[in-house]
Amino acid sequence: MNDGWIDRLLPATLRGRIMGVMVVGVLLSQLLGSAIWTWQLRDTARKDARDAARQTAVSAAAAIRFLRDLPGQYRPLLIDQLRQMGGTRFFVAVNKQHVPVQAIEDSLLARTVIGQVRSTLQGELPPGLAADVALAWPETLAVTGDGRSLRELPENWVVAPMLLRPRRAPVLVIQVDLEPGGCLLLAATLPDPYFLDSANPLTRDRLLLQGATLLTVLVLVLFVARTVTRPLQRITDAAAAFGSALHPAHIPDEAGTIELRRTARAFNDMQARIQRFVEDRERLFASISHDLKTPITRLKLRTELLDDDVLRADFHEDLDELDVMVKGALQSVKDSAVHENVSDVRLDRLVERLTNPALAAGARIAIAVPPLAVRAKPLALKRALGNLIDNGLRYGGQQLEIAASADDAGVTLTIRDHGPGLPESSREEIFEPYVRLAHGREASRDGSGLGLGIARGILREHGGDVRLDNHPQRGLVATVRLPAPSGDGSAPRLP
Repeated sequence: MNDGWIDRLLPATLRGRIMGVMVVGVLLSQLLGSAIWTWQLRDTARKDARDAARQTAVSAAAAIRFLRDLPGQYRPLLIDQLRQMGGTRFFVAVNKQHVPVQAIEDSLLARTVIGQVRSTLQGELPPGLAADVALAWPETLAVTGDGRSLRELPENWVVAPMLLRPRRAPVLVIQVDLEPGGCLLLAATLPDPYFLDSANPLTRDRLLLQGATLLTVLVLVLFVARTVTRPLQRITDAAAAFGSALHPAHIPDEAGTIELRRTARAFNDMQARIQRFVEDRERLFASISHDLKTPITRLKLRTELLDDDVLRADFHEDLDELDVMVKGALQSVKDSAVHENVSDVRLDRLVERLTNPALAAGARIAIAVPPLAVRAKPLALKRALGNLIDNGLRYGGQQLEIAASADDAGVTLTIRDHGPGLPESSREEIFEPYVRLAHGREASRDGSGLGLGIARGILREHGGDVRLDNHPQRGLVATVRLPAPSGDGSAPRLP
């Protein structure tokens, strides 16, 4: 299965992936829990609303039957007496016709209550009595034929059946035609007056609780991710430093989880084994190269005893070539295995020191290097740049152009000569040991073909590299890249 699209969706860092997965997991669990909670709450709210509506409708039906059977002349007296006594469960009024009611906004619970009241009244009231049922807010509810609102009535008339303070509650309004010209209006709140509030399960308090839970999980995940990734970052930094040979350091293996401590110990052991292997091979290579000098010298002395001048010259030429190769190998070991401390190196001053002898000898060198500093081994960097500059002067007609610049990635130094350049197929081959092209051998018989390889090896140990390109207008351009030494990703500029 191709996991590329998953990698593109997930953050690039381990810390980001841990936090992202945990956040998504918490959000999904909260959404699932909220969905279950919402379904249960709404189902319970509908059941409670139906029960409350049924109880209220039964009481309303009893009141309607009583007032219907009461003679018309006694109804105002009874209603006035009930109001003076503080009212009953319902506010009761008799109007000539139905009063227009501004219903509340449509909702599931409102439709449930109205439907339950209608069905209950239909079963409880005598045939022929049709009830008009609605829910309204008290501040907009008119209860009399002349348009008087509920809030304009005396407080003692509505204090029992209504709940107007401290919060408003929806009022159930039932209107029934008892006889022509006589419409009975009943208004009251349900037993649970704030039943509409239960229709919204995502209240502010619940949202605050879920937000606090998510924030707590994020803080804990950030702490755990930081604890896990910090040792990994130390291992990464140590591996990069070991690869560049600038700061090979031992990783502490006393902190962190068991797996991280084991990883740190394994890395330290691997680093130690590699260092021992490299040091052993360097010593062996240096010893062999050094020991070869004695038999070469003896062979040169013996060739002097040959009577054939041509044969003696051929032997001398082969031994001289072998002697150059041995000396070059020794020099390669010395130049590559530079054991010195890393420090800030002024690139402009280093280039100036390397080019002063050539300028004094008449070479034409244009230098455009601003005051930049890099972190490097001073002698090693001097040998690497010196080899590149010497090659440019030797094979480029004693004319060079040297420039440098800095960006977020590090420092770039370019060295352009005005020689014949390189064939495209030889741009990498020229870095191999003892490789010299035909025009190089014609320009100078000295040299062993190790200078460019030594320069690239030193630069790569510093975390940089060198690349050779032909210039469009003739010549060869050596582009040197060195990493940024400062923490903000840029090389420091000095006054």
